[in-house]
Amino acid sequence: QVQLVESGGGLVQSGGSLRLSCAASGRTFSSYTMAWFRQAPGKEREFVAAISWTGGRTDPADSVKGRFTISRDNAKNTVYLQMNSRKPEDTAVYYCAAEWRGRGATVGEAYDYWGQGTQVTVSS
Repeated sequence: QVQLVESGGGLVQSGGSLRLSCAASGRTFSSYTMAWFRQAPGKEREFVAAISWTGGRTDPADSVKGRFTISRDNAKNTVYLQMNSRKPEDTAVYYCAAEWRGRGATVGEAYDYWGQGTQVTVSS
């Protein structure tokens, strides 16, 4: 079983940068595909980015392509989401998720474990 804890959220100005972190418990982190999703108020959960247990990256969502980058550090049991050129529409609760040896799916139902989320607010 994996426990996930996100951190790094907060209030940022439009155009700024922010890096989210997701720390995972357990000794098998390197065998989990990790992903970031987000959910804005009144909207459905949206896939953001994923990185597989082998290191391959799923194409990020069009809405963040070229601005957000997912990475992982297996030695630290942590996955990151670097967010650049922030926009007000990036405001959402950001969740990390894990799937055992997954393929980097873009649907939330594929993931077995979820963090509690971290709020990111981008002011205009």
